[in-house]
Amino acid sequence: MIKHFALAVAGIFCVAGSAQAHITLEQTEAVSGKAYKAVLRVGHGCEGKATIRIRVKIPEGLLSAKPMPKAGWTLQKILGTYEKSYDLYGKQVKEGLTEIVWQGGSLVDDEYDEFVFRATVAKELTAATRIYVPVVQECAEGAVERWIDIPAAGKTSDDYETPAPFFDVVAPPHS
Repeated sequence: MIKHFALAVAGIFCVAGSAQAHITLEQTEAVSGKAYKAVLRVGHGCEGKATIRIRVKIPEGLLSAKPMPKAGWTLQKILGTYEKSYDLYGKQVKEGLTEIVWQGGSLVDDEYDEFVFRATVAKELTAATRIYVPVVQECAEGAVERWIDIPAAGKTSDDYETPAPFFDVVAPPHS
């Protein structure tokens, strides 16, 4: 019986370790039409190698994105055109940041850190919309982890080894 208990506990830790091995977002919900602070949690490097670059694709519907500078890292902000026009505080916007890159620093494999950006969730996005934020984690010696898998219909992020971080849009509270 003790042997079975030990195996069960080991199994739980293996599953928990697997679930924690991904880049995730600290906040799993964002209000439609409001600002959202995206905190990307990076819990490990790539195959034991230090992380040296984090590339984040800003998904359609996240507007006016602004990265938080990070000591020891440089920022690259890539502008692009949105697929459609959005109302941002009474002004129509069709372009903005579509990718953010933090590079030049080093996050060793056995340390944890966070990379942060802020954006406004388009009010055109309805409650229960799931927004995926693809991230490519580049590490020393050419190692790469691509956290970009977006589930197909009928699947969940748990069905993928390298799921993209995500959050769900919720309706604004009624006054």
